[in-house]
Amino acid sequence: MHDLDAIFHDGDLLSQVTPGYRLRPQQLEMARKVKQAIDGHAVLVAEAGTGTGKTFAYLIPALLSGGKVIVSTGTKTLQDQLFQKDIPAVRDALKVPVTVAILKGRANYVCHYHLDRAAHEGRFMSRDDVRYLPLIQAYAGNTDSGDRSGLSTVPESAGIWSYVTSTRDNCLGQDCGWYKDCFVMEARKRAQAADVVVVNHHLFFADVWLRDEGVAELLPACNTVIFDEAHQLPETASLFFGENLSTGQLLELARDTTGEALVSAKDFPALPEAASALEKAARDLRLSLSEENGKLPWQRASQFKAFQGALEGLSGKLGELAKLLESQAQRAEGLENCWQRCAVVVQRLQRWRQEESDGYVRWVEVTGPGLQLNATPLSVADIFRKQLEGSQRAWIFTSATLAVKGDFSHYRGEMGLDEAGTACWDSPFDYPAQAVLYVPKGLPAPNSTGYTEAVVDVALPVLKASRGRAFLLFTSLRAMNLAHEWLTEAFKREGLDYPVLIQGESPRNELLERFRRLENAVLLGSQSFWEGVDVRGEALSLVVIDKLPFAPPDDPVLAARIDHLNKQGRNAFMEYQLPHAAITLKQGAGRLIRSETDRGVLMICDPRLVDKPYGRRIWQSLPPMKRTRELDEVVRFFEQG
Repeated sequence: MHDLDAIFHDGDLLSQVTPGYRLRPQQLEMARKVKQAIDGHAVLVAEAGTGTGKTFAYLIPALLSGGKVIVSTGTKTLQDQLFQKDIPAVRDALKVPVTVAILKGRANYVCHYHLDRAAHEGRFMSRDDVRYLPLIQAYAGNTDSGDRSGLSTVPESAGIWSYVTSTRDNCLGQDCGWYKDCFVMEARKRAQAADVVVVNHHLFFADVWLRDEGVAELLPACNTVIFDEAHQLPETASLFFGENLSTGQLLELARDTTGEALVSAKDFPALPEAASALEKAARDLRLSLSEENGKLPWQRASQFKAFQGALEGLSGKLGELAKLLESQAQRAEGLENCWQRCAVVVQRLQRWRQEESDGYVRWVEVTGPGLQLNATPLSVADIFRKQLEGSQRAWIFTSATLAVKGDFSHYRGEMGLDEAGTACWDSPFDYPAQAVLYVPKGLPAPNSTGYTEAVVDVALPVLKASRGRAFLLFTSLRAMNLAHEWLTEAFKREGLDYPVLIQGESPRNELLERFRRLENAVLLGSQSFWEGVDVRGEALSLVVIDKLPFAPPDDPVLAARIDHLNKQGRNAFMEYQLPHAAITLKQGAGRLIRSETDRGVLMICDPRLVDKPYGRRIWQSLPPMKRTRELDEVVRFFEQG
C-alpha cells in the first residue's frame, strides 16, 4: 500500500509508529508536498508548526520513493533518534525493504592508530584519562561501529577522546597500518550501500566543502536530500564555507609531531624542540589578547602590538617546523602527515594575515584558553546555490521556524534558494485555549542598567502563580548568571522552595531529566536551551524570555553583513536583523506547548514587542496565543489549570 492518503488515513498502520495516532490534515498535506518535490526533483522549503509531525511527513514519502535518501539533522542526538527509532518504526510499519546507515564525523569513531599510539606513549592530562584507556581498548575490540556514543562509561566530555580519535588533519588515510580495520571507513562503506543515510549538518557541510567525511561520494547516487532543523543551516554553512585556524589545532600539531618524533625520529632532537617552540608560540598568541574575550574584528585585533608580534612569531616557528618535518617526512607515515598538515597551516596563516579577500570577514575569537582566527563569507547564498545547480535530485528544507509571518524571503535569501517552492503549516494545537502571551508593563529599556534585575522582579509573581515549573531563557550568559543570583536571593527572601537549576552545572540532558523529575523546578538557560528541548506536561508551564533575541551588533560578521547590505541601499534591520530575531524567538517560544494537552504562559519581558512599530511583526510571527499585559489574567489562567 503506497498511496499516501490511504497510509495517513489508516490509523491502525500509523499507530504502530505513533501510539494514539490521529489524522492531522497538516501532516498529510506536508507529506503530499514532499512527495511532489521528490517526484519532480524540486527544491522545497517547508515550515511545519510544533505538533504537525513533520518527521513522519517527510520520512514516509522518502522511504516509499525507492531512491537513495540523505537525511541531515541539527544534532547528533536527533541523528541517533532518527537512526535508532523513527526510521526503523516507519520502515517496519510500511513494510518497505530499505537499508539504513548512520554516518558521523570522524571524531565520533575510535581510531585504532591513535588508540595504539596513546597506549604506548602514556602521555595523558589526567588520572581519569588513564582510567578510561582500558575501557576504550576493550570497546574497540568488541564493537562493530567504533562509535563513541556506544561507550556510555566514558563521558562525552572526557579529554582522552582527543587522543584516541582522528581528525581530518591527523588521519593517515590509506597509509595507515590499521586502514582495513578503520571504523570510519566501515561507516562510509555501510553508507555507500544503504538506501537511507542519516548525517548531521556539520558533517554534510564539512564534506561538501572539504570533501572529507564520505558524504561527497554519496551525493552522486542520491535522489533526495532532506534537511531537518533547517533553520540552523545558514550559520553552519557560514562556519564551513569560511576558513579558520585555532590555537587548539596548532597545539595538536605540536603534540602529534612530538609523538611521531619520539617513535620514528629519536635521533633528531631538533624536531621535538621545534614542536615545543610552536606550542609556546601558540600560547603566546592567546596571551597577546589576554585582556580580551569574545569576538574581535581584524581591524581591532590588529591594533594590539602584542598580537601582531605574536602572529609574526607564530609564522616564524611554523616555517621552521615545516622545514624540519620536510627533512624527516620519508621516515614514517605519521611524520609525512605532520609535514603536510604543517604546510597547510602555514598557507592558511599567510592567507589570513595578508589577504583582503572580497566577500569575507576576518575576525578573531577569544574563548577561555583558546583563540581562533576566522575568515567568514559575507553570504553563503552563492556558494550554496552552486551545490544545488545541475543536480537531478530533490532538496527538502524543513523546520518549525523558517518564515516570518508566512514570508520565507529572509531564509531563501540567506541560502540562495530563490527559485525554491515554499509551504507553511500552522501547528494543530489550540493555542488560544492552551496558551497566553504575557508582556508585562513598566519594564525599562532592555539596554538600561538594572534591566535583568527588573526582569526577575516582574517574573517573581508569575513564578509563584505557576508554582515554579518554568524556563527562564536569556539572550546572554552574563544576563543568565546575574538573574540566577538575583532569583536565588529573591526565593530566599520570599520563602519559596522551588529548585533552581542553571545551564552549565550539569550536561544538558541531565539538567532536563532533573527538571522533569522535580516537577516544580525553575531552569535558567541561554542559547542551548532555546531549541531542541522537549518537556511535555505540567513540569513546564511557563517560559520567560528576557529580551528579543537580536544578535549583538558588535559581532564582527553581523556588523560586516549589516554594513554590506546598507551600502547596497537596502535596510539591513528589516531585511536581516528583524527576521533573524523573529525566527529565533519562535524557537524559544516553541519550548512551551509540546502536546495537545499542554497549557502554559509565554512571558516576553522586552517592552519593544509592544512599544516599537516592528514589534507587531514579531508577535504576529508567534503562534496565535491569547495576549495580555495584565498580571491578574495570568494568575487566573494558572488557577483555572
